[in-house]
Amino acid sequence: MASLFGAGQLLRGKVNRYTITKQIHECLWLAMTASDQTVVIKSVRHFRLDTERVALKRFQSRSSVIRPLIDEIEDPSDPPALVLKHLDDDLFNAAAAKRLTTSEIKLVAKRVLEGLNVIHEDGYVHTDIKLDNILVNYAQGSSRFAEIQLTDLGNTVRADSKWAKECDMIGAPVWRSPEAQLQIGWGSPTDIRSFGTVRDNWLIFKPHVPFGHDHYEIKIVMKNHQFFGPFPLRYRELVDEEMLEVITYIMNGVPLETMKPFRRVGEKEISKEDKEFVCRVMKMDPRDRPTAKELLEDEWFEGVE
Repeated sequence: MASLFGAGQLLRGKVNRYTITKQIHECLWLAMTASDQTVVIKSVRHFRLDTERVALKRFQSRSSVIRPLIDEIEDPSDPPALVLKHLDDDLFNAAAAKRLTTSEIKLVAKRVLEGLNVIHEDGYVHTDIKLDNILVNYAQGSSRFAEIQLTDLGNTVRADSKWAKECDMIGAPVWRSPEAQLQIGWGSPTDIRSFGTVRDNWLIFKPHVPFGHDHYEIKIVMKNHQFFGPFPLRYRELVDEEMLEVITYIMNGVPLETMKPFRRVGEKEISKEDKEFVCRVMKMDPRDRPTAKELLEDEWFEGVE
């Protein structure tokens, strides 16, 4: 499919002009202003672009952790395009290049929760928290990251929206909460569960079958059960008899001797305080998870600015 924009193309926004330098993703381009500032142009013919524009205008002035909308392209008017702040990298690449230290994990976690707290307090759900939707600017001093921001608000919806009520499939499978994976209803707790998986390249839920396999997503739920299960009996209050049968199938698919409760992981792999924090976040029942605001007050963040 032909690219919407080409290198050297001039775009006129409401407040500035931008010259396309190169395409970096299917719907993302780098561009330069007349003053040589690098920005990101995002364009796609999909309602999600307008959803992101509305969400950014609602939240960005209330949190420095949300990657801001800088401008909107007026010429050409089609395709619609947003001008976004450019950051050095995403956390997926940063963690792959060099393992995150405990202090870096805490800093990232606090910033992500600050952004989620603003979104959740207004009754919205991000729905797609994952490593590559956390952007970073690198620092020159003792701290590795100078700036951390949440991006991709194109799927941000109200918790009482039809998408939430109808249990639409959201996010990427490996980061998706059990309740969203099983399509039994989701809200802000699903963001908290996805946030809990954002720990370095800690993809313990990645199944042993390839993406696209018929059992790929059910295997992910089995991994959730294996490490943070079992599904509590209270799940009966959330699901019907048919879904109970599915959950029974999932639990039976993980023999008792293969269960690997995360709470039993030794301190050689993860410190006691880190493990306790993760276990507070990764509850199988969404009603048991703390809110972003509650987590920001957790003693685990003591000393993190």
